Amino acid sequence: MPPSKSTTTSTVVSADGTRIAVYDYGNSGAPVLICVHGYPDNAALWEPVAERLAGDFHVVAYDVRGAGESDCPQSTSAYHLDRLEEDFRAVIDTVSPDQPVHVLAHDWGSIQSWHFVTDPALRDRITSFVSISGPSLDHAGYFIRQRNRAALRQLLHSWYIFYFHLPWLPELAWRKGWAHRAFNRLETQDAEEKRSIGDYVNGMELYRANVVPRLIRPTERHTDVPVLAVSPEDDPFVTTPLQTQVGRWAANLRVEIVRGGHWMPRNDPGLVAQLVLEHTGQVARWEV
Repeated sequence: MPPSKSTTTSTVVSADGTRIAVYDYGNSGAPVLICVHGYPDNAALWEPVAERLAGDFHVVAYDVRGAGESDCPQSTSAYHLDRLEEDFRAVIDTVSPDQPVHVLAHDWGSIQSWHFVTDPALRDRITSFVSISGPSLDHAGYFIRQRNRAALRQLLHSWYIFYFHLPWLPELAWRKGWAHRAFNRLETQDAEEKRSIGDYVNGMELYRANVVPRLIRPTERHTDVPVLAVSPEDDPFVTTPLQTQVGRWAANLRVEIVRGGHWMPRNDPGLVAQLVLEHTGQVARWEV
């Protein structure tokens, strides 16, 4: 389901021909804020946040490949992080070809955005990054290698990742509704009306294409982009240490541990908007 009628909708074409649906909340001339959703959401996740930030930013959201109105490639390899980065490039080349953008991301949106901000080729295209409930997979690979209590605790929280790698059963569970009930026991959410079954089923390819290779063979990925890592303290999927103990990789890092659960953009959009304004305001002061 596309975001509300307050947006304008367009399509950009990624390097491999995948069509990406883009939603523009207006305010041309303001700093551009790109919002990247996670799994199993689509760009509609950002509606309440965008409404609060549209006076300060030119807010743009897009459906990640496999979700919403974007194309759904059939091969697992089409969901590799490098393909997701090509989608991001196609979006920013269209909406902000001459100026760098701010990035706000959640869950798998944050995972892929860490890939973007740690790519030297994109350093001059990104002004700031707000990451909510999503680590870099490479950073996670090094974190797990510590083999301490925090790493073990995160592995226990990540049980569902291994489940998503099973053949046919996860797809069947989403289609039958079993998985919805199971995941709602971990954190209740009322978002089904804005998601399609394709958002659930196609998005599992993100895990299958990226998680195991990155955890087994992580690479050192650094950034000096100013990062705000936001960790909801009751997140049942991503522990605070994994999200916040990344100073080794992010030279300009701020951390906010906040009350709430994983679906913070939906459940507390006002706080998300406040954190974005505070972080980008601080970045602007640094640049003066």
